[in-house]
Order: sequence, then structure tokens, then C-alpha cells
Amino acid sequence: MADSRRWVMLGIGTAAQTAGTLYLYGLPFLLPALRRATGLPLWELGLLVACPSLGMVLALIGWGVVADRRGERLVIGLGLTGGAAFLAAAAHAAGPALFVLLTLAGAAGSAVYAASGRVVTGWFAPGERGLAMGIRQTSQPLGVAAASAALPVLADSGGGPRLALLAAAAVCALTGIVAALLLVDGPRPGTGAAPAAAGSGGAGSGGTGTGGARVPSPYRSPTLWRVHGASALLVVAQFVVGAYALDYLVTERGWPVRTAGPLIAGAQLVAAATRVLAGRWSDRSTQRLRPLRIIAAGTAAALGALAAAEALHAPPAAPLLLVALVATVSWHGVAYAAVADVAPASWAGRATSAQTVLQNVAATATPPLFGLAVAGLGFGPGFAVAALFPLAAVAVLHGLTVDDRPPTRPPGDRPDRPARA
Repeated sequence: MADSRRWVMLGIGTAAQTAGTLYLYGLPFLLPALRRATGLPLWELGLLVACPSLGMVLALIGWGVVADRRGERLVIGLGLTGGAAFLAAAAHAAGPALFVLLTLAGAAGSAVYAASGRVVTGWFAPGERGLAMGIRQTSQPLGVAAASAALPVLADSGGGPRLALLAAAAVCALTGIVAALLLVDGPRPGTGAAPAAAGSGGAGSGGTGTGGARVPSPYRSPTLWRVHGASALLVVAQFVVGAYALDYLVTERGWPVRTAGPLIAGAQLVAAATRVLAGRWSDRSTQRLRPLRIIAAGTAAALGALAAAEALHAPPAAPLLLVALVATVSWHGVAYAAVADVAPASWAGRATSAQTVLQNVAATATPPLFGLAVAGLGFGPGFAVAALFPLAAVAVLHGLTVDDRPPTRPPGDRPDRPARA
């Protein structure tokens, strides 16, 4: 029988990831305040707000290894409290030390992305993981929405960016402590053991979860590589729209910031809901990747329609941008559920970490390259080029299946096995 505690564990893991998102992806909302406080040129400020992402890319795989061997509770607790400490130190730093501390904060906080995926794979049967991963993946739009609403207000209230960073640090520290006290590591497949309670040893607190048996790497098969590659291609479309939505509406369409900003925030909340719905759709589908292919094709269509409307200077361009904003982020839960279906349980942390690392590499490269494309060609051709990336994702996923899952089965009954192509 499925353990009803799994929803509580999912809630804790999602809250932890949302707390980390406040500064891992929320620092761009402090750019005006940081410019006033530091006097740095814009290109240096761009590097500054990218520091947490850099730390995240460098540390994620390592955190995944620790999560696979020692469990989720330890990793999330250490990561968030460590990230809070580095972030609090950064609030009082200047010069090169500020860059270093923000990078370390990103490296520590990235632990939640490695370990919260293991919460899902440990507690949820394969037939429920699409929904669970969709709920987990709401953390990014919710965290970004919270950062956009709170951090600039705190920075403008008289405390400057220091107050905003300290507030984010406090949220991370509190959430990390709650996770360390209340989170229970999920049962490890192949052991038949119950979940290990916080503060106890046992199968849920570490090791491979396979009774000591060495499991072959799932990366010997091309399946995971294809899922990772398709996800990176979809991230390009996501960050084209997400990074430039406000600038496009304000500079190209003449919308006031006070109108465009709340609409984009509202679209982020709708996007959070679509992640849950898409995940549930993938659970009910006979093929996990079929919804992902359909979403990718729909994303390409939305971007293509946006490009055409912009080229024709048609009024529907602005509404189509908001549609694209939702479409480009709705797929994450499905992709992470597919990774969970393919990877053996003892590789879950590393596989979800690799998924996030490759996405972040694509996300880091996309905004400056798209900016160059817009400068040379304009937004219309730029959106048209962006539409090619989700189409390429459809091609990468063509004919691929990751399904070997019954609709329900307790995680502890699922044998730890390598992926099949």
C-alpha cells in the first residue's frame, strides 16, 4: 500500500527547491538595486547575477552522488543551510569576495535540485511520478514569482540589496532546518525496508539502496542522453521567451512596465499549473514521452505564430508571447519523470543532476546569443529561429520510449535495474 506520507515529503522537497530558487534564479530582479549599490557596469552585474548558476553547474553532479549514497534529508539540510550562510556573508561583502560567495551559495543551494528528485523517485510509484515531478517543478515559477514580488521591494525599502539577500538567506536557512528535522528518506528499491526516519540509520539514509550490488551505468544506453538532449533544446526556447518577454513587451510593443510585469508574473503562475497538469497527463498516457513530444511541437507552433505576428506587426503578438511563455515551461515535470523512469534508483540523484546541469548550460548560453540575433535580425526572425529548437527536440525524441511501468507499484517493490533503450 502506498504510504500517505509521500505527499508530505513531496511538499517539503518542493518547498526546499522553491526556497533555493529565490536566489538561484532571483538575483536578476536585484539588478537596479545592485547597480546603485555597487556602481558596477552592466556587463559585470550580468556576471554577478550569473554566479549562483555557475556554482550550481559546478556542484550539481557531486551533490547527486552524495544524495545517492547518503540520502535526501542530509543533502537538502546541508545544502540549504550552507547556501544561507554563504548568502548572508555575500550580503556584507564587496569586490571579488562578493562574486566568490555568490558562486559558493549557488553551489551549496543546488543540492535541493539533486536531492528533491530523489524524494519523488523514492516515495512515488512510476505511475504517479509525472504528477509528483510536475508538482516539484512548480518550484521554479513559484520561486521566480516570489523573488520578483519580494526582492526588489526589500531592496528599495532602504535596506538595499543587503536586506534582500539576508531575507533570502533567512528563508533558505529556515527551510533547510525544517527539511533536516522532518524529511524522511524514501525507501530504497530492492531492500524492502521502510523509510528511515529523520535522525535514524537504515536503508533510507544512505548507501546504494541495492544491498551493495553494483548497478551498471544507465548512460551506456542512449536513452538518457536523448532525454537530456531534448530537454536542453526545449530550455533554449524557454529562456528565449523568459529572458526577453519583459523587454519585448516594453520596447517593441510599448507596454508600461507596471502592466507587463504583473502579466508576466501571472503567466508564471499559470505555467506552474500547466507543469502539474502535463505531469498528470504523462502518468495517464500509455507512453511517457508522447506528451513531451506533443508539448514540444506545440511550443514550436506557438513560437512560429509569435514570429509571424511580430513580422507582420500584428496585434496578437503580445498575447501570443504570453501563450509561448506558458508553453515553453510546461514540459519540465514530464522530462524529469522520464529520467526517473529510465535511471536505476541508485543513479537517481546523478541522473536528475545531469538533467539540470545540461539545462543550465543551455540556459546560460541562450540569452546572450539570442540578444545578438535580435540585434542583427530583430525579434521576428529571432523567434523564428527559436522555434527550430523544440522542433529539433521532437526529432530527438522520435521513436524513443522509456516505459516499463505499471500504473501503480510501491517504490520498494521496483527492482533496481539499468535503463533500456
